[in-house]
Amino acid sequence: MVDPDDQQETIDFLSRPETYGVQSPVERVETHVAIVFLAGDKAYKLKRAVQYAYLDFSTPDKRKAVCETEVALNRRTAPDLYIGVESVNRGPDGTLTFAPGEPVDWLVVMHRFAADDLLDAVARRGELDDLLVRELVDEIASFHDKAEIVPVADGAHRVEEVIEGNFASMDALPAGLLPETEIRELRAESFSALKQLAPLLDRRGSTGHVRHCHGDLHLANICLWQGRPTLFDCLEFDPGLATIDVLYDLAFLIMDLVREGLREQASLVFNRYLDMREEREGVAELPLFLSMRAAVRAHVTATAGLRREDGTGIARALDEARDYLTLARSFLVQSEPCLVAIGGFSGTGKSTLAGALATEVGTAPGARWLRTDVLRKRLAGVAPEASLPEEAYKPERNTAVYGQLMERAGQLLAAGRSVIVDAVFANQAEREQVAAIASELNIPFVGLWLEAPADLLLKRVGGRRGGVSDADSSVVMRQLEYEIGDLSGWQAINASGSAAKTLAQARSALGVVCQTVRAPHS
Repeated sequence: MVDPDDQQETIDFLSRPETYGVQSPVERVETHVAIVFLAGDKAYKLKRAVQYAYLDFSTPDKRKAVCETEVALNRRTAPDLYIGVESVNRGPDGTLTFAPGEPVDWLVVMHRFAADDLLDAVARRGELDDLLVRELVDEIASFHDKAEIVPVADGAHRVEEVIEGNFASMDALPAGLLPETEIRELRAESFSALKQLAPLLDRRGSTGHVRHCHGDLHLANICLWQGRPTLFDCLEFDPGLATIDVLYDLAFLIMDLVREGLREQASLVFNRYLDMREEREGVAELPLFLSMRAAVRAHVTATAGLRREDGTGIARALDEARDYLTLARSFLVQSEPCLVAIGGFSGTGKSTLAGALATEVGTAPGARWLRTDVLRKRLAGVAPEASLPEEAYKPERNTAVYGQLMERAGQLLAAGRSVIVDAVFANQAEREQVAAIASELNIPFVGLWLEAPADLLLKRVGGRRGGVSDADSSVVMRQLEYEIGDLSGWQAINASGSAAKTLAQARSALGVVCQTVRAPHS
């Protein structure tokens, strides 16, 4: 039996400023599994002497081992943030000290950063802008590329174990704490989705998509460190729980953004990640993964609430836990996918419109946004913002890019995800080809053709800085000479006004053909 009181002397020692030789009070940040003591320019993390179905910190030796593991794993993504492991010792006079003595407990020691630099705080201030999100996703994608691959033949069974673990943790809560009917229905819905996805989960387990990931990748476990978004505080207590499908790792961040009502950021995370890493049929897993992540937060938040001493805090935590449970169910309600193609010359605002619609079409986190500009860079092996030479835009290269674009769109739609395709589509055969994909899959299709005066196109293109498009005024002049052909079946959009006006026209054109993103409870 674990006795948390065994740590009270250690907690008292770590709570005193004189322990660290500082004058200012020691701040404490508490969770249900740890207490972080903030003193001077360092943070000292003490594991609680607790034992749950999913972790065991019940003895000093176990806490030492998990501290060492935590430092080693987090140095994959935050090598400069983690200092090491330090012991709390009993000195010759019987008091606790950092000086040599008999170890009684163990701490993870880190450099301290401001609470305002946590990304959940950045998001609350409205400062989670597109550039920061792209930098964050690029860090995640690079980490996943390098993460240890763990081949598994039973991918579906491993996901089943996580789902079972979630419900075991919910069942361990006091009766009635979470709505039993919702738990029962979520259980049935989760296992129904798992049954459908089992072959895909097994394939991904044996083809390199299961890796030793972060495992706990939500906004509060990402900070700005030395000006860069930095992943820290990964799941350290069970390698099996962190050895997961990379999309399950990403799903925690997306779920967190959706929960906070940050639809645009959730869409950008989803699309930037898929721009940086090759993922197609795997997107079919995302609804279940998002639901599982919300279920994790439901039982963890409820457990943490029970540790609160004030009634208001307990009630607030339990309300939040119930909201997560509702959110978990909402992710499993999927709409029919649809295909939207957006064409027009450079400078008409195709990408601005596509990015806005991607947050609104389909189910959370929105549609997959495919762009010839980005795909061309990926096929060339360079970053989306890199420039390509003119030869990369020769007709034969264009044909190859459009072919790859159509192939990806079909695979994503078959996986159940709505798709927005953003390309010039000046060639009638290309327009017919994209419409045929929807026809073959028997799903709704909307083609939007954006138009604006030549002088405005030239002005817009001339003012671009740092984007993914390489088009300049000479490209626009060539495009203006194209024979567009028959635009029947496509809806013309006057794109000469503001982005908001263009978006309003596009929404009207979509009508009820493509269902909008359901906004889960937030």
